Amino acid sequence: MDVFLIGFLVFGLLVLFSCFFTVKQQTAVVIERFGKFLSIRNSGLQLKIPVIDRIAGRVNLRIQQLDVIIETKTKDNVFVKMKVSVQFKVIQEKVYEAFYKLEYPHDQITAYVFDVVRAEVPKLKLDDVFERKDDIAIAVKRELNEAMMAYGYDIINTLVTDIDPDIQVKNAMNRINAADREKTAAEFESEAQRIRIVAKAKAEAESKRLQGQGIADQRREIARGLVESVEVLNNVGINSQEASALIVVTQHYDTLQAIGADTNSNLILLPNSPQAGSDMLNNMVASFTASNQVGEVMKNAPKRIKKKNDHTSTDYNPSDTSNPTEEV
Repeated sequence: MDVFLIGFLVFGLLVLFSCFFTVKQQTAVVIERFGKFLSIRNSGLQLKIPVIDRIAGRVNLRIQQLDVIIETKTKDNVFVKMKVSVQFKVIQEKVYEAFYKLEYPHDQITAYVFDVVRAEVPKLKLDDVFERKDDIAIAVKRELNEAMMAYGYDIINTLVTDIDPDIQVKNAMNRINAADREKTAAEFESEAQRIRIVAKAKAEAESKRLQGQGIADQRREIARGLVESVEVLNNVGINSQEASALIVVTQHYDTLQAIGADTNSNLILLPNSPQAGSDMLNNMVASFTASNQVGEVMKNAPKRIKKKNDHTSTDYNPSDTSNPTEEV
């Protein structure tokens, strides 16, 4: 009798405990009675009739993510693999539709994603696929919302998280990009080289100008000094020719002294005697004198009448520019 009572009490406790169940937060429980839908229970402690009522299933109300990998072809015949991430959740007011109308929601969503992506991507070239991936994601979300809303699912967001072309296509794109960057670098290097060349040319031109100005000033001062030296020598009774010879000899020895002061100089001055400077001066003076005499003779020469039909060089003065006349 005691054993039967104990067994009855244990069975009663089990039945009592089976009447109660808990539902987690962001979860909905579907209750059926004899196989027919009875109610939907939300989070907290819930009660059901043992044996008669049963928990048909639990529905997750949190946001879920489904990653779909699709291989498709672009408009320029490049095959790409795309990864589309779909974020969705069950609408709390439509748990019945989500549980009873759709058995495999992930397969349904995957099918719609394949359909939309393979309809949109073939319209675009590969570069446009990268640039307009947001447009593809928006198109996927629009189609999924229209289809899945009737089943109690809300599409929160869709993201194109990866676009992976064939490895050969990626290598070709990298080569194109590298070539374009090398071209840009070459253009900048050429421009920099041009700027350096122009700046160097301007600097050299300025240097030559200043150098020429310095040489001119130097020669002007030398000439002024020579004039003053000649005047000083003339004042002490030395004529101009003797003064010029003295100056030439002095400069000759100054030049020899400057050459000897440089230990690395390999300059040889020939002839190397004081008489050589004097001879050079005498030759220059004689040349200038002869040139002046020839010029005076040509100026004082009588003009000849040009004969029109005779073009010999003895028939006219080269300095005569008059027109030839007929001989009478």
